[in-house]
Amino acid sequence: MLTTKIIEKKVLIILGSGCAGLTAAIYAARGALRPLVIDGNQPGGQLTTTTDIENFPGFPDGIGGYELVDRMRKQAERFGATFVSDHIHTMRQDGNAFFLDGVTTTYEARAVIVATGASPYLLGVPGEAEYFGGKGVSICATCDGAFYRGKEVAVIGGGDSAVEEAIFLTRFCPKVYLIHRRDSLRASVPMAQRAKENPRVQIIWDSVLAEVLGNGQHVTGLRIRNVKTEAEQTLPCAGVFISVGHRPNSGFAAEILPTDEKGYFISLADDASCSPVDGVFLAGDCADSSYQQAVIAAGAGAKAAIAAERWLMRVVK
Repeated sequence: MLTTKIIEKKVLIILGSGCAGLTAAIYAARGALRPLVIDGNQPGGQLTTTTDIENFPGFPDGIGGYELVDRMRKQAERFGATFVSDHIHTMRQDGNAFFLDGVTTTYEARAVIVATGASPYLLGVPGEAEYFGGKGVSICATCDGAFYRGKEVAVIGGGDSAVEEAIFLTRFCPKVYLIHRRDSLRASVPMAQRAKENPRVQIIWDSVLAEVLGNGQHVTGLRIRNVKTEAEQTLPCAGVFISVGHRPNSGFAAEILPTDEKGYFISLADDASCSPVDGVFLAGDCADSSYQQAVIAAGAGAKAAIAAERWLMRVVK
């Protein structure tokens, strides 16, 4: 993919406009760095797919994901941040400068905050997209579990994350179906044992989600298929949590930034906001495989902006 234009140089560019990137933009703009924020493929990040957020501090009655992102963006703009809609496919370094190749534009910066987030793996089955985001299909039990208080739900997956989600949901739900395509869980032995011993968790083995069922407004059940017998059954439930992993949006920086075996950016051992490359700072889900919460991403964005500002004060004369 060829680019055709190089814009003016920027002291600081922020990649990503989710909670981490927008918080970084607020802090950097207030520090008079006048950052440029590049939106990415999903402006606003995963929060824009969440109808209601009830666990972000400062909103006792909750707030819509899109509204929260919009407020943060306006706050950043108020202090001098600017935004551009583009998707970066390659990040490279030449001397003291970083070059970010977009669809039609190459951007140059002295420092970069990478807050590109992660994308959940979805299954692509009928009904999944129709009921995603506030209608019964979710990717985060911590975020949405309380909405299903007193209702039966299902979790798809068999790893540690899926089992943790299922156990968490038993705080609100009388029954949680854990649907796994194999005959044994991939989760750690202690975690798997917890699920098996929890009376509210019912594991459905050797099965996959074939279709999400609903009434046009919300989920009413699931059609699942046994992978050994091909037999199908309908499972009544009010919600389904897809927990088959996330894919960090990190491939564009493979040339210069190290990642772990899952593709998450690796930070310095003594400072999670700093990458091993001088001038590149990390924030949010692209460098966090453990928590992936909006409030944690926001905190990471603030740390990255402060770290970038301090670094720039030392190197830019």
